[in-house]
Order: sequence, then structure tokens, then C-alpha cells
Amino acid sequence: MINTTVDGDGIAEVVMDNPPVNALPVAGWYGLADALNALGANAAVRVVVLRAEGRGFNAGVDIKELQAATDFGALVEVNRGCAAAFAAVYDCPVPVISAVHGFCLGGGIGLVGNSDIIVASDDATFGLPEVDRGALGAATHLSRLVPQHRMRAMMYTSATATAAELHAYGSVLTVVPRAELRDAALAVAREIAAKDPTVIRAAKASLNGIDPWDVKRSYRYEQGFTFELNLSGVADRVRDEFGRP
Repeated sequence: MINTTVDGDGIAEVVMDNPPVNALPVAGWYGLADALNALGANAAVRVVVLRAEGRGFNAGVDIKELQAATDFGALVEVNRGCAAAFAAVYDCPVPVISAVHGFCLGGGIGLVGNSDIIVASDDATFGLPEVDRGALGAATHLSRLVPQHRMRAMMYTSATATAAELHAYGSVLTVVPRAELRDAALAVAREIAAKDPTVIRAAKASLNGIDPWDVKRSYRYEQGFTFELNLSGVADRVRDEFGRP
């Protein structure tokens, strides 16, 4: 589900591979967090590339796992797992480059929004369809990708933004054909890996230290509304209505 490698230059790759759409279950989110934390603790690692195999980068949480649960335990754990994975990207002591193709939805936005650098293929789209699922969350991270009013419109309508739009906003570094995505991400990674690793780790820590956005506290606040919607039964009703033909 989560595969990691580290090459001789200190470039680590973390690859999500959970067909059919890379929607991660509870174990997947925690596994991703563990993988990123382990790489960050490895002094030989200089930069991380986060990417995926399959149809798209990430489709968020595994809704089927939540629907099969008999209580709210899975909901609590998947929210904790998402928070852990998002934090692992943000807190990773070295820069994290997200290489995004296809769809990047829900939890995928949390990962990408907390990344240091984003490279995307020309077929990539980004969005938060949460309101159609009776949930909320990751507006914190979408706010780091698009301007405030665009973010609000995307949240209310479940609209998506293209890689080209995000490139115009400055949040996506470069847009390339899908076949060139991994190479493009690795090219940026190699440039970073060639720098002094102590300086790069200090740069990451300093940039997080001056960040005006407390992403962990902000996301935790959002999660509270998701729990309210589920406890009140509204989330189940919305999901049922959305799934009707």
C-alpha cells in the first residue's frame, strides 16, 4: 500500500499504491505517517518525493471502510490517521515534493497542501468534495493552494481546480505531461539533494517556524464539525441522498 525507497543521493520516494483510486483506509493513513516519519529520522535522507501509482494521486479516505463500521470508531481513527499523515508531511525535517497526477481529492489535498513543493501532470485536478459526503476538512490545506474566495467556492460547490490553475496561482511549481511527472519531480529533488543537508534541514525548520498558518490546529478545528455532522446523523443522510440516481 505504501512503498518507500532511498537512493544513493539521499532521495527518498514514498509511493501510494492502493487500487482502484488510492483511497486510503485507517491503516494506510497511519502507514503513510510512519513511513514519512522514519524517512525524516534517517540522516541519509535529503529530500522526499511523495507520489502514487494508478489512476490518480489520492481520493481521500476509504468511504467503504467507514460505511462498514458499526460505530464511530473507524471515523475517529481515520481522522486521527489523516491528521498524522498530514502532520508527517509538514513536520518532515527535509523538503517533501508531491508529484500529483489524475485526481487529488479530500485527504490528498491535505497531503499536497502541507508539502513543500508540488509538481503536477497536465491531467491533474484538485478538489474537496466533502460537502457531498456530509463531511468537512482540509480547507486548511486547500487555502494553501488557491486564493481564499476560490477556496470557498470550491468547498461550497465541490468544484475542482486544474494543475494549470494552481500553476498560475504559484502553488504548483511546474506542470508536465503525465509520462514526465516522476522525472520532473526527481529533477527538483536532485537539485535539493545536492545542497548541504544541514542547511536544507535548517531551512525547512525555519520556514515552518515563520509559517503564519498553524495547519495542525486549524485542521483539528475543522474535524470537530465533521464529527458533529456524523453524530447528528446529517452525514449519513447526505451520503445516502448523494448516492441516489
